[in-house]
Amino acid sequence: MTSPAHQLEAWIEEERRITERLDAGPGPGVAALEQIEGKSGLQIMQAMIDGEIPYAAIAKTLDFTVLSVQAGVSVFQGTPMARHLNPLGTVHGGWVATLLDSALGCAVHTMLPAGRSYTTAELGVNYVKAVTPKVQRVRAEGRVIHCGRQLATAEARLLGPDGTLYAHATTTCLVFELKRA
Repeated sequence: MTSPAHQLEAWIEEERRITERLDAGPGPGVAALEQIEGKSGLQIMQAMIDGEIPYAAIAKTLDFTVLSVQAGVSVFQGTPMARHLNPLGTVHGGWVATLLDSALGCAVHTMLPAGRSYTTAELGVNYVKAVTPKVQRVRAEGRVIHCGRQLATAEARLLGPDGTLYAHATTTCLVFELKRA
């Protein structure tokens, strides 16, 4: 079994490799329609991780990174920092919710065929334990429960490197046809 310290080291190294690749690409921004046209959601997400298209600017703003995607699953990693604290000295619940929402939505995105997109219709977050910068890294792992033509549902957990559960969440996403402008 891997110790929490070794797990943290492995998480940080994986994040370093992915971040290096992301920053070598176009960086944060919005993909042009030509860059995503004809691609499935999984192909779009993989192109982002490969540094071929921009990644979401919110990730840079809030110090988190998409690490991996596969059909129905996405993994994000965040760095809780002092700038994310609320007045009580713990990481603001909005930071936790944003990290979970990203993992949930991107898990749904991986299930969509070309020409389809999504938006969050509902997000429910259950906070189990306070996050502080002492944690150093947390991971949000999102998994699709159901993906239909109009609605998709997913669940996610926010974990520390020692396996501590900090929060869990569910979402309902509206799925729709992506129209050309």
